[in-house]
Amino acid sequence: MSDKVEVNLTGVKQSKGVWLVKVPKYLSQQWDKATEKGEVGKITIGKKQGKTEVCFSLSEDLAALGSAEEKDALVQVPRDHPFTMQTVGGQTMAVFSQSDTDEISLEGMVVHRAECRPIVSEDYMKIKRLQIESVKPQRLSQQLDRAITTVFKPVANHDFNVEFEKKKKSEGKMVRAERQVVMDMLFSAFEKHQYYSFKDLVDITKQPVTYLKEIMREIGICNRKGAHKSNWELKPEYQHYRPDEEDEEEEEKQDS
Repeated sequence: MSDKVEVNLTGVKQSKGVWLVKVPKYLSQQWDKATEKGEVGKITIGKKQGKTEVCFSLSEDLAALGSAEEKDALVQVPRDHPFTMQTVGGQTMAVFSQSDTDEISLEGMVVHRAECRPIVSEDYMKIKRLQIESVKPQRLSQQLDRAITTVFKPVANHDFNVEFEKKKKSEGKMVRAERQVVMDMLFSAFEKHQYYSFKDLVDITKQPVTYLKEIMREIGICNRKGAHKSNWELKPEYQHYRPDEEDEEEEEKQDS
């Protein structure tokens, strides 16, 4: 368990309100160039048509230093940055600070949120272009001394395709037997079991699929539901059941 850390709550006790402002990356980089007691800029707050307008102006000294991203000495950092004000949105946010001695202080509660945006100008567009170019991956060309032989070579045909073609050819070579011969094979099979899948019937008769299906539609029924779904059985008129004992006794009486 981590050690407990005391937090200085002076900012809360004084009901200190703070602003949470999002600034562009290049602007924060310019602030880092300022001296310890140097001025980074000024904020002006005014009203226009009853609406509050806030603007941050970067100090002239920092703007003259150029952008931290620049490659061209002529690129100047934009100075004026209007604020786009946003609501806190019912959220409870606070700002903490940490001293050199690792002391944590609660500076205050966030009362306003804003986004600091530059006025679009030619200098600003140059800075954005340089930022985009700086994150582009660098292409590397390398000359190889020998050919790479560890890569996969193209295959003319895959194993599963070859197997499928063989199976297709073997089925295509199935010769149609006489209709009655096929029906006898089917009746003989159904004497052993009541239900068969169509694949099993093809394996038993070795007949082409379309031809066998035509015969089965004549003498059989494919179950659409139940425990034997998708299995075939003979139609009632082709089913032969062994008569029960009562029927046998009645037949004997009639014969006598």
